Amino acid sequence: MEDRKQRLRKGAAACLAVLFLASCGGVEHPKNLIPQEQEETRVVNMFSPMEKIDPDAENVARTASDLTVAMAEEALGTTMVYRTYTAETYQDKTYDEVCLDRARNNMDDLYLLNPDAVMILGAEGTLMDLSGLDSAKNLREIILTANTVDGKLVAIPQEVVAYGLFVNQDLFDQYGLHLPETPEEFLECCRVFQENGIETPVGANRWWLETFVLAQAYADLYNGGNTQAEIAALNSGEARYSDYMRPGFEFLQTLIDRGYIDAEKALVSEAIEAEGPDFLAGKTPIVMAYWGAANTETAYGNTDFEMRVIGFPSNRGQMPVIPMTGWAVCAGAEHAEDAMDMLNVITSDEALRVYSETNRVISPSKNVSVDCVPALRPLNERIDEGVYVLGSNAGMNVEQWGNICLIVRDLLGGATVDECMASFDALQNAALSAS
Repeated sequence: MEDRKQRLRKGAAACLAVLFLASCGGVEHPKNLIPQEQEETRVVNMFSPMEKIDPDAENVARTASDLTVAMAEEALGTTMVYRTYTAETYQDKTYDEVCLDRARNNMDDLYLLNPDAVMILGAEGTLMDLSGLDSAKNLREIILTANTVDGKLVAIPQEVVAYGLFVNQDLFDQYGLHLPETPEEFLECCRVFQENGIETPVGANRWWLETFVLAQAYADLYNGGNTQAEIAALNSGEARYSDYMRPGFEFLQTLIDRGYIDAEKALVSEAIEAEGPDFLAGKTPIVMAYWGAANTETAYGNTDFEMRVIGFPSNRGQMPVIPMTGWAVCAGAEHAEDAMDMLNVITSDEALRVYSETNRVISPSKNVSVDCVPALRPLNERIDEGVYVLGSNAGMNVEQWGNICLIVRDLLGGATVDECMASFDALQNAALSAS
């Protein structure tokens, strides 16, 4: 199963790029060409993804990150040297695979890591404990929960990436439908749309249907007041991941059986590229995407209809799903201490305010808030209330975001719900054997 998982994950780099909180320019940058003889110059080597093949292409996230880096460089007299991943350079290796290799060999100082890499490297002791940074004192509880491994805070993001349902409010109004809160209400909305000629009410792709599963699986775990005890039971094997996952997979199977999603199309579709045109044209009333897709005109930020972004249906109502990435410092890196100082600046409230206002995103700091676009207010209100589900949690001994995505794709390809649950049992058994 591990070989199969690696093969499937090789195609995930494009999708996972939207989860990263910033990206950097090309491999070389005029400011960062440091002559060898200038040994007195303090540098920090940063490895991050590059969202665009053209490093000079306009990228708001990169601009926001660069602004915070400039603040740190000025404050510390240290220069950030960008080292960036491109799929062309590494060919068959995913960003995660490259990060693991580079961090284990102390090749860089600062990394932007996906959840599974945070969990793996944190458990190996490869990452510095960031809990002593001044900026760590201002973090939301959600960050501490998601990025703590063996009692150590090993990663801090520059934004909180939230996923939600993007809905065409005009179509809901046209058919007298309220925005769904529960799985049952969601199915009823789909039924009404289909009976009124909308053949496939939900636009789906091969990456993000896991959000439905996560919302239903962990609504109680993260919002029932017993989070740590439930996670401990999962890590010990007393509780089974498959029991948590089954309702969400049964829900997806119902969507497939009733034709509310097109499983064959979803299995081969890239995020937004496939379902986006029909959603923008008003043909598809429901899609799923991440927070930033409502802020940019390249995705869903400039619709001809009234759009709302809400949480996924759960027994606790509309539920945002939040996977977590983060900046991490390699413990054995040459400039680890300088990297810690730089990270402390770029994740300070001052820098995070600049970043959040530039990108209009949710800040990891509990002291920084930014007005969001009207479409995002329903999702934002739930998060402000502390109602959400984590799509990734380094404290769980089975990685969530990537594994659930892969097993959902098995379902789309024809696997039964029971077969999918067996896959979760196998993952949990392997984690228990390794502990």
